[in-house]
Amino acid sequence: MPATSPLRVNQAGELAATLIYTAQTSPIVKAHPHLRPLMKHMYDQEAGHFSTFNTLLAKHRIRPTAMYPIWQFAATALGWTTGIMGREAAMACTEAVETEIGEHYNTQVRVLLGWLEETEKKGEEVPEEMRELVERIRKIRDEELEHLDHAVGEDAKEARPYELLTSVIRGGCRGAIWISERV
Repeated sequence: MPATSPLRVNQAGELAATLIYTAQTSPIVKAHPHLRPLMKHMYDQEAGHFSTFNTLLAKHRIRPTAMYPIWQFAATALGWTTGIMGREAAMACTEAVETEIGEHYNTQVRVLLGWLEETEKKGEEVPEEMRELVERIRKIRDEELEHLDHAVGEDAKEARPYELLTSVIRGGCRGAIWISERV
């Protein structure tokens, strides 16, 4: 896998997250007005993540995934569908997505920390940009896991059919990651 693939995947994932929350917010907030601040908070963080990866792609001249238009449609459809299914389904969607994304970012952090350690062991200087990237990905990962906690706290596990819904969404996330790494 090329070194540019993780940034491309991250950018695509953050695009999807912003579109999912955008599509979910109206039906969820209409039925549950008290969730407006939470939905805005999660959207705002995702928009910040998306901006971060857009900047990194531009800086390093990495093209976005060729699947961009398909991911736009799929994320919007997923957000809209789980939004109209209700609060629990929307939160189950968040739980499923953030579980996969948390694992995805954890893997990236482990790889980058291993690279930093090996570089330092060789006596080579680690570029400050790499240290900053590790810290930024850690922060993004932590915010994604915060979203997961919010979703569980808002009854994600009460969604019906919970197991089917979360399994399909998690499988879709894994598939999208795999495809975006390559295309």
